[in-house]
Amino acid sequence: MAEQRRDATAARRPTEALDGERGAMDKSPEAFRTISEVAEEMDLPQHVLRFWETRFPQIKPLKRGGGRRYYRPDDVDLLRAVKQLLYGEGYTIKGVQKLLREQGAASVARGLVGRESAEATMVAAGAVDKPPAARRDAAAAPTAPRGDVAALRAILADLREAERLLSIARSG
Repeated sequence: MAEQRRDATAARRPTEALDGERGAMDKSPEAFRTISEVAEEMDLPQHVLRFWETRFPQIKPLKRGGGRRYYRPDDVDLLRAVKQLLYGEGYTIKGVQKLLREQGAASVARGLVGRESAEATMVAAGAVDKPPAARRDAAAAPTAPRGDVAALRAILADLREAERLLSIARSG
């Protein structure tokens, strides 16, 4: 009896290994993804994706019997954008909600929001002659260890300049 169980376990192992190696990468880009596939691909816990669904009504996975979620490619793109805005660019949940309301989910998912689009908006509005990123490239922002007062003052001056530019862009 014990031998039969061992044989059955050994017979399953190659299949399990293959299944473990396959996954979201083998699927067509247009294929729907389960919450576990999306969570693994994005390196996020599943509960974070479920929480985001409660905070961002634009994220609407298809739900089948038993409540199983299937994310469309557009949903996955939007989730990637939300992750980038929250974790990469430091937006708050309220900030991302505002962007989604003002710009729309499709624009956010395509990555047309954030620093680059804000800079483009300021340039288009005539608030600045070239984007702040171009100015930063010309003179890299200072990085300094703690306690370097001069570097911190330079950073503060950069932040005040950015605030001034945003104020001009908002009023224009």
